[in-house]
Amino acid sequence: MKLRVLGCSGGIGVGLRTTSLLIDDDVLIDAGSGVGDLTLEEMRKIRHIYLTHSHMDHFTFLPLLVDSIFDTTKDPIVVHGQAQTIQALQKHIFNWVIWPDFAKLPTPEKPVMRYEVIEANKMYEREHRIFETIAVNHIIPCIGYRVSCETGAFAFSGDSTTQEHFWEVLNERESLDLLIVEAAFPNSEQELSLKAGHYTPALLGADIAKLQHRPKIFLSHTKPGQEELIVKECEQSFAGRDVYRLFGGEEFTF
Repeated sequence: MKLRVLGCSGGIGVGLRTTSLLIDDDVLIDAGSGVGDLTLEEMRKIRHIYLTHSHMDHFTFLPLLVDSIFDTTKDPIVVHGQAQTIQALQKHIFNWVIWPDFAKLPTPEKPVMRYEVIEANKMYEREHRIFETIAVNHIIPCIGYRVSCETGAFAFSGDSTTQEHFWEVLNERESLDLLIVEAAFPNSEQELSLKAGHYTPALLGADIAKLQHRPKIFLSHTKPGQEELIVKECEQSFAGRDVYRLFGGEEFTF
């Protein structure tokens, strides 16, 4: 199994892309602006998109992706998400006002995109990979993922803040090779961070201490311009664990 980080920033700017992770060549976790760096041929290979939640930075290039491959794809892209996430897309995005409803185009019987509702805290098998959804603490319904194959596993927190459940689930699993976890705000903005449902380094450090596995830890969703400060504060809060900033463009093999 291969993981390619298309985007991982908490904002945009030169060299910054919002959240999107490509697994092998056929599955995306989230569809932020990082999708825009794929070639058309790479876009055509994507068959499944697993969403964490309905905030714009995590799906913003989904409408453009579907539009770009509209006339060349034979089978619909399947968009997986919790019921609340899919309902938000249907009501606010693919509603013929903001964007055409590609779940009904070119015909309702044979659309270019279709939805599949998934539930939190379930496992879904996709060929040789297991996608485990894990409920996380955010201001709207949100899930993280643990993705595993026979030779390895990684976890992605999605957008989240201090909690017990995500860490308990990871501890119950046999192994964890890589953890991608968000740290959106520096410690000085903890009040705002909690209101927005995000981690600061101090909050994340307290939760990382609950993790029994020793994976490589990479930080995502850091706010533009504050990346170095957030990484430094995480290094101070992680009690001897190595932590790295995720830049985008990284590739991992499991």
